[in-house]
Amino acid sequence: MRIVITEFISLDGVVQAPGGQGEDGDGGFAHGGWTQPFFDPEVVGGSFTEALEKADALLYGRRTWQNMAAAWPERAGDPFADRMNAIPKYVVSDTLGDDELTWNNTTRIDGDKAVARIRELRDGDGGDLVVMGSPTLARTLLSEGLVDELRLMIMPVLLGGGKSIFPQDGGLHTLELTSTAISPAGVHVCTYRPTRIPATAASTIAASRPARETRK
Repeated sequence: MRIVITEFISLDGVVQAPGGQGEDGDGGFAHGGWTQPFFDPEVVGGSFTEALEKADALLYGRRTWQNMAAAWPERAGDPFADRMNAIPKYVVSDTLGDDELTWNNTTRIDGDKAVARIRELRDGDGGDLVVMGSPTLARTLLSEGLVDELRLMIMPVLLGGGKSIFPQDGGLHTLELTSTAISPAGVHVCTYRPTRIPATAASTIAASRPARETRK
């Protein structure tokens, strides 16, 4: 399976609470619902539809799964919602009990075994395993090199701080832009795929770094 991460993201790299006020106020975040003025059904909505059509399963962190599980079942009857409700789902959590997995076709992955289990899923057959939201999980997958495609819906707004999907582990992660589309509201839907930096380029980068001064 390919692991595909798809995210609403601000110009300053924030992915927190796109759905509505009160969704996620961690860290004093006060801009819940910030994506709504920029959403359009053709470009932005079409990107999600395409990702879902190619998905064989969805993968979530606990908080995003809980928000989704509270919203989508009541929207049954819409083709997109019906697909969301029917498709197999995985949620990474150490706290959810099996009796709480009320959203159709949900399987829990223990948090302490998540990387190994997700690696197994990725090595198996099938279509895409799509991650929506779930910033902590997305950051871990990027850091572990387990992401095959990163689809960012870059909104023309600055949020001044909030949750990010980007690792801060000092690692170098090179990507190539494989497609882009721009909505009437100025949203850039950009699809990236990982690419290995050539050895010659890596050597050039290392050589260009200033040498540390020798302490006397």
